[in-house]
Amino acid sequence: MAEVNPDHEELIKHLYGVQRIVINKCYGGFSLSREGILLYLELAGITYTLIPQQDRDAQQRLGDKIMVDGAEFNCRDIPRTDPALIGVISQLGSKADGEYATLKVVEVPPNVDWFIDEYDGKEWVAEKHRTWR
Repeated sequence: MAEVNPDHEELIKHLYGVQRIVINKCYGGFSLSREGILLYLELAGITYTLIPQQDRDAQQRLGDKIMVDGAEFNCRDIPRTDPALIGVISQLGSKADGEYATLKVVEVPPNVDWFIDEYDGKEWVAEKHRTWR
């Protein structure tokens, strides 16, 4: 049996396309590190400001608040297929992981209707199926 040529696999992915989706692989929930959030905002071209926390202890633990359009930025609002998010995971690797998160990019065929399912914050990509009741 012939071995699979990795270059051939990449060509197939290029021709047919794949959907890249970021998921969290450990219990806890999706989150980005502070370094990951700042890189994401830069890659996505989003203007942000840093504002000191009101509480000194919070300032020491969390650092400045990251504000976008007058509201504190929440990384959970980022679409999981966002190319800038995928770029953050690719560039930073495990340094992109937030607290209680281990982020991974999974590839799904282009014609799959998918959703992210989870148990206690540990996620996987599942295919949507029709249901009748």
